[in-house]
Amino acid sequence: MGKTSEGRRPEHVAIIMDGNGRWAQARGKPRLFGHHAGARRVREIVESCPDLGVKYLTMFAFSTENWKRTQVEVSGLMKLFKRYLMSETKELVEAGVRVRFIGDRIRLDERLVALMDELELLTSGNDALHLTIALNYGGRDEVARATKRLAREVAAGRIDPESVDAETLAGFLDTCVLPDPDLVIRTSGEARISNFLLWQSAYSEYEFIDTLWPDFTRDEFARVLANFGARERRYGAVPG
Repeated sequence: MGKTSEGRRPEHVAIIMDGNGRWAQARGKPRLFGHHAGARRVREIVESCPDLGVKYLTMFAFSTENWKRTQVEVSGLMKLFKRYLMSETKELVEAGVRVRFIGDRIRLDERLVALMDELELLTSGNDALHLTIALNYGGRDEVARATKRLAREVAAGRIDPESVDAETLAGFLDTCVLPDPDLVIRTSGEARISNFLLWQSAYSEYEFIDTLWPDFTRDEFARVLANFGARERRYGAVPG
């Protein structure tokens, strides 16, 4: 039997923040101008979550494929990430936000990784909102890395290969301590998932909206969350 969502909001929302570059170009500005505007929008959405009933928020900041962009844009984004972490740490700590990062840190520079580690440590006792930032993240890459870790455990004799199932592999994912997202939102009118949370979103609801990320306001976020209540979540079952 399906589960109706009426009268409740999603506990875990994941967002593909798309459209920063187009937003800037429409205003005759360089793409990085849009990324800075998008970073300001992140603060508004994060601040709105507790009042809107969102306990977990996962945001796609930089994908494993984004390295293909111009060196100027990639370098500017890395500087923006550092600046954001330095400027927002105090408020995130005081607001009770717990911050986690998912993705492969190997390719990120040492200073950025140090800031990420510090923010995770400083917010580790918080529980008002669990904010996960996907940085140098790709869903296929995550599953490949999880499989390698699982394979090492099997090779070492700590896990019986015959006991391995979907739940076993999920325990090796970057998101192993998080619930799967109830709702995935993508801004900018693109209707694809772009290698984001491939495993975790198997039964998530999706909302593709035309608004570019820098224009995605708290009010529009609230409307999307309210629409979630009208959906019937069947998880593969026949409606009852």
